[in-house]
Amino acid sequence: MLRRLWLLFAQASTVGLAILFIVATLKPDWLRRAPLPAATPGVREVSIQQVASAPARGGAVNSYADAARRAMPAVVSVYTTKEIRRTPSMDDPLFERFFGDRLRGQAERVSSLGSGVIASADGYILTNHHVVQAADEISVALADGRRMDARLIGADPETDLAVLRIDAPRLPVITFGRADALSVGDVVLAIGNPFDVGQTVTMGIVSALGRNNLGVNRFENFIQTDAAINQGNSGGALVDASGNLVGINSVIYSRSGGSIGIGFAIPTTIVTQVMEQLIRSGKVVRGYFGIEPVDITPELVDALKLARNEGVVVRGVQRNAPAGKAGMEPGDVIVSINGLDVRDTPGMLNQIAQLAPGSVAKVKVLRAGREVDLDVTVGERPIPQERK
Repeated sequence: MLRRLWLLFAQASTVGLAILFIVATLKPDWLRRAPLPAATPGVREVSIQQVASAPARGGAVNSYADAARRAMPAVVSVYTTKEIRRTPSMDDPLFERFFGDRLRGQAERVSSLGSGVIASADGYILTNHHVVQAADEISVALADGRRMDARLIGADPETDLAVLRIDAPRLPVITFGRADALSVGDVVLAIGNPFDVGQTVTMGIVSALGRNNLGVNRFENFIQTDAAINQGNSGGALVDASGNLVGINSVIYSRSGGSIGIGFAIPTTIVTQVMEQLIRSGKVVRGYFGIEPVDITPELVDALKLARNEGVVVRGVQRNAPAGKAGMEPGDVIVSINGLDVRDTPGMLNQIAQLAPGSVAKVKVLRAGREVDLDVTVGERPIPQERK
C-alpha cells in the first residue's frame, strides 16, 4: 500500500515538473508575477520612470588611435627664452658684504615651454599668448624631429591667442572641426608636450561649454574638459574623436600646478576669427563703448528699484568715450544692443567687441524706470598693455 502511494506521488511530481518546464519554455508570460495590490491609503508610494526595455547599445570604441594619428603630426612644441634682470634687495647686508655692486641687476636668461598647432601649409602656428609673451627668442620643434626658429606674427592678450610663423616645406596641417557642434559628453583628446617629456595624448570628455567669468581672459567662452592638461600643454590641440581641432588648450584649474581634471580650451569659433585678424593686420580690432559694467545682483535690483533682473548696470563711463558722448550715464541698465538682449557682462562685452568701429549701435537702457534709446558711435577697443 505504501509503495503504491509513493509511486503515485513520484509520478505526479514528475508530470508536474514536466508541465512546468514546458510552460516556462513556451509560455513564460504565464509565470510572470501578478501585479502588486493597490496602495494602502495613507502610505506614500515611490514613483520612478523606467524604460520599457533595455536600450540598444552601440558598438564600443576600443581605440582613438586614428584620431590621434591624424592630429599629432600638426602639434608642435614651442620653446621660448627671454632675458630678465633680477635686482636683489637693497636692504640685504649679507649680499652687500660679499658681492657689493657686482651682481646688482645681473641679467639672466629664462626658458619656458608650450605647445602649438600648425594651422596652414604656409607655416602659421597657433599657440597661447602667455606662452610667447615677452619672449626674445622663439623656436619650434616639429613632431618629425625638425627644429627651427619662429617669428611672432601677432598676439591677442584678451583671448590668450598668438600666431607664429615658420618657413619650412612639407608641413603637416591640422583639420579644423566645429566647436559649435560639440555637446557635453563628447570624447576629446588633448595633445601637447607636458613637462617636456615629449608629445603626449590624453583622453577625456567635454565637461561643459561656454565657461566664462573665470577671470583669466577678458573674452571667455571656454570648453571645459577632464582630459589631463599640464604645464607645457598650453597652446596645444584639443581634438574631437575624428582628430579635428575643436580648441586650443589654455588654462588648468589646479592648486598644485598639476592636472586635477579641470582644463579649459579656447573654441575654434573664437580661434579662427582671432587668427584671421592677426595674420591680416597683426592685431585684433574690436568695438568699444568705454564703460565700466557690472552684472545685476539682487542687491542692485533693490537699490535701483529695477523692474528686471537681467541686463548690465553701467557703474562708470570713461571721459570722452563713445558711450559718454552718446549720453550714457552711470546707473543706466543696458538691456539691448541692436535689438539683441543683454543678459550679463561677458555676453555684452562679446556683443560690443563684434561691432565694427565707426558703426552706430542702437542701445536701449533703463534710466529711472523708463526706457531711453541711445545711438552710440562705436570706437576701437584699445590694445591692452603687455605685462613684462
